[in-house]
Amino acid sequence: MRLADFILRDMELILVQWEAFAATLVPAAATMEAAGLRDHAQQILHAVAQDLRTSQTRDAQREKSLGRAPALLDATETAAQTHALLRAQAGFNINQLAAEYRALRASVLRLWMDDCEPAAPELEDVIRFNEAIDQALAESVAFFSAQVEQSRNLLLGMLGHDMRSPLQAIQATASYLAALHAGERVSDAAGRLIRSGARMQTLLDDLTDFSRTKLGLGINVIPASINLAEMLADELDEMRRIHPDRQIELHMSGDLRGVWDGRRLQQLLGNLVLNAVKYGAQDTPVRVAVTGDAKHVCINVKNSGPAIEPAMLRRIFDPLSRGEDARSRDNSAGGLGLGLYIARGIAEAHHGVIEARSDTTETSFSVSLPRADPS
Repeated sequence: MRLADFILRDMELILVQWEAFAATLVPAAATMEAAGLRDHAQQILHAVAQDLRTSQTRDAQREKSLGRAPALLDATETAAQTHALLRAQAGFNINQLAAEYRALRASVLRLWMDDCEPAAPELEDVIRFNEAIDQALAESVAFFSAQVEQSRNLLLGMLGHDMRSPLQAIQATASYLAALHAGERVSDAAGRLIRSGARMQTLLDDLTDFSRTKLGLGINVIPASINLAEMLADELDEMRRIHPDRQIELHMSGDLRGVWDGRRLQQLLGNLVLNAVKYGAQDTPVRVAVTGDAKHVCINVKNSGPAIEPAMLRRIFDPLSRGEDARSRDNSAGGLGLGLYIARGIAEAHHGVIEARSDTTETSFSVSLPRADPS
């Protein structure tokens, strides 16, 4: 008997074995009933049987075995994709999801070969079946990973949002204590609380921006007519207060008035300057130059120091992708390593671009912003 016919004839026997194996995938499966354990298994097997009965070229078979089968025209999701989403929502992990397909492959082939005896099974059916299972597994893994990542980013977003209220209460209380002038010890303690609260606020802002971008929402900007010279000068004054031991130079020229989100561009500049302060040579200044022409405003932040390796430079704006030295410094400073990633998001939200260059002389970050939103 050909394998497709066997699958359709003995569907219930196959499903019983699928269900029995799925029940062992605890703790997620511990409270699931038969319908949940069998979730979409029958539809997956029907799709496999149909695939076995469909004539395919060698190239088509190879693409399918690599998980690159053509998308169905009459369905938004395959059975394997829907199965993955439901397994993710039920608390299965990706290893358990893959194990289901491994067990399905083994049980179907074993049952079919036993049924074929004493005749030899059709080798072409074995190859085609493995290709179809590989395609279903690839679809499931891709959708499972996307669902897990979305859930994680939603959790990060909610965490960043919900922690703001207690943090604001701490900051308000610390400011109240500082205003009491109740002695040096109380004032010092209040100062530490204020500084720590400000640092936590920065971390929460980074976390919220990161989760928004990973959810596809992008960095939220509210453009308004501003004088960028005043906004950026204020930001650098604040950076100098935070890092009194470092020299931060500012040079501005041209017309720096335009329509942007001033607070966000302060955040962008602060992230770039903080990066230069952390990783530039400690005995040399951080140099900031802001220039305006008829169509664009450019912000350049430069520092001296060791050159960034080319491989690292190519992924310098990727989230959580930093060199070993950078990670150790971020950890010691309590950072998340998201500053450059968020700076790029802010530039892109203004329809601008940001670039990094580095050699043995200096490292520079350049941001080019159009004067107005093209839309």
